[in-house]
Amino acid sequence: MRNLNLTRLAGPALVFMVLGMMILPLPPFALDFFFTFNIAISIIVLMVSLYTREPLEFSAFPTVLLVTTLLRLSLNVASTKLVLTEGHTGAGAAGQVIEAFGHVLIGGNLTVGIIAFVILTIINFVVITKGAGRIAEVSARFTLDAMPGKQMAIDADLNAGLIGEEEARKRRSAISQEADFFGSMDGASKFVRGDAVAGILIMVINMIGGLIIGVVQHDLPVAEAGRTYTLLTIGDGLVAQIPSLIISVAAGIVVSRVGTEQDLSEQMLGQMFANPQVLYVTAAVIAILGVIPGMPHVAFLLIAALAAGLAWWMEKRTARAQQIEAPGGGTPAAAAAAAPQPLQEVSWSDVQPVDPVGLEVGYRLISLVDRNQDGELLRRIRGIRKKIAQELGFLVPAVHIRDNLELKPNQYRIQLKGVDVGLGEAYVGQWLAINPGNVAGSLAGTQTKDPTFGLPATWIDASLRDQAQALGYTVVDTATVIGTHISNLLQGHAAELLGREEVQALLDHFAKESPKLVEDLVPKLIPVGTLQKVLQSLLDEGMHIRDLRTILETLGEHIGRTQDVDELTAAVRVALGRAIIHQLFPGETELPVVALEPQLENILMSASAGRGGLEPGLAERLLQQASQLSEQMEAQGLNTVLITPGALRPMLSRFLRRSIPNLRVIAHTEIPDTKTIRIVGVLGGT
Repeated sequence: MRNLNLTRLAGPALVFMVLGMMILPLPPFALDFFFTFNIAISIIVLMVSLYTREPLEFSAFPTVLLVTTLLRLSLNVASTKLVLTEGHTGAGAAGQVIEAFGHVLIGGNLTVGIIAFVILTIINFVVITKGAGRIAEVSARFTLDAMPGKQMAIDADLNAGLIGEEEARKRRSAISQEADFFGSMDGASKFVRGDAVAGILIMVINMIGGLIIGVVQHDLPVAEAGRTYTLLTIGDGLVAQIPSLIISVAAGIVVSRVGTEQDLSEQMLGQMFANPQVLYVTAAVIAILGVIPGMPHVAFLLIAALAAGLAWWMEKRTARAQQIEAPGGGTPAAAAAAAPQPLQEVSWSDVQPVDPVGLEVGYRLISLVDRNQDGELLRRIRGIRKKIAQELGFLVPAVHIRDNLELKPNQYRIQLKGVDVGLGEAYVGQWLAINPGNVAGSLAGTQTKDPTFGLPATWIDASLRDQAQALGYTVVDTATVIGTHISNLLQGHAAELLGREEVQALLDHFAKESPKLVEDLVPKLIPVGTLQKVLQSLLDEGMHIRDLRTILETLGEHIGRTQDVDELTAAVRVALGRAIIHQLFPGETELPVVALEPQLENILMSASAGRGGLEPGLAERLLQQASQLSEQMEAQGLNTVLITPGALRPMLSRFLRRSIPNLRVIAHTEIPDTKTIRIVGVLGGT
């Protein structure tokens, strides 16, 4: 308790001491002591500011600034009284400190002393104090502007349970203290500026008043009186202005600090001398200046040698640190990885969402997807997404691209919802010559297969491109190879990419043209989930969904009678029959199709109705015959289209398209009245 009381009395005692020095006369020894005390206080303040990591660590600085300014002013008043009353006795009238500053620091030259005092005052007043005050003013303004946002962030963390009430109280207090600190520093800097002005006025008053007192009252010669009082005045001014300059520098350092975990020395050395290349360039420039005739060669070349030597030493130290193995034979990186890490709470940020579509590339393919290098594949992917949106009727998700060092340098991998669906190799700067089956010769290069369609191909140099085209090869560049692969996979998995979010975005876009239709049907009559499944069924069978008006109107008519997705899809397909036939047989009036053998049709109708399963042997023969028919029709340049009764179409479509992707199954009811059919093959029989 006693120590606490003494501590609490220190502040009032200091203030009363300062005020007492202005009123009561001080002997020279006391004046020496307090001048020395003032210099020591200024050095302490400077050192504290140098080792402060954040401004709030020295939150008492505005008050310290005020007290030290009052201390200097009181010392100026006390010394002025001694100078004017005892100055006629000699240079030591106001104490040894003032005499020492008058003789030692300026060499007894009055002109030099006056100039030095004025320069110090200008530096303090115009440069340091004014700059520090401006920084404090701007910092206070921005701190006050940012206070509401910071308070809201604290409240959000508190409501989310990330911090407790005590931590929130501490953070609010820190924000308030920060605003008060910079506001106080803005005001306190005015004291220092006023102190500088007062110093100049006191110097003028002491010189003129001392000259008058010395000549009139003490009968001193004018020259001697001028020299004595001027020397005392300059010593008095310097002994006060030097601590003032130190305090001003400390103020500038405090308000200009950016909060880090380092003090000023660590921050400056770590940021200015961390890069050896900077020092090498500096050494080169200084060395060039040093060899110019007329320049001080020794000084310039010595500094250049020191900068180059420091850079070399830093490089060697970094290399040794990287080569030294940690205990146990591991590298420093391994040791750091093995060191126990502080446990952190698991949060939702640890849950990484799966990308709908992803592309991973080896390091040699990075230039194709690098924005800084104007990667060709980036533009190609944007074009692919636009083309698919125009063809299918919805916007597929963006392709998330990343590099993967686990892949081979020229390898790429396409992923769908985190699962690999495509893998290939590509070579930047080369061309892929694809053999369509009727080429006139072979090419020198890396033999491979087209990653999209599996055709035989060869990676060739750019110089062989014209030769390959002359031989009948289809020649494409690297970006086209990967882009075609991506496009084929996106179209083949379009149904999987049409999620609930994409359906809602499609409805929002369509509602701009037909707001009443969407408002009346979705989701009042047609659930978004049901609409999504119908659209996915259409995409699964290679249909586009651009005619959303017809799809919604048809679902609105049938949704009251059935909720079965297959039946709803069948009704929509009938409504879209003209578009389906146009997509399969563009511009044709007579449609070449494959029909079911009547006996097989009866068996399948029974299986579809649940009266009996499809015999495995029959299913295998059915797949074989369908595959043979598909190959025959493809050889004739015809699409393989199987026509069936409406009840069989969903089952046969799902059964056959798994093995024969190019085969399409349509129902009789989907054919418009303006079209006729021509049976070019029969599926079934023995």
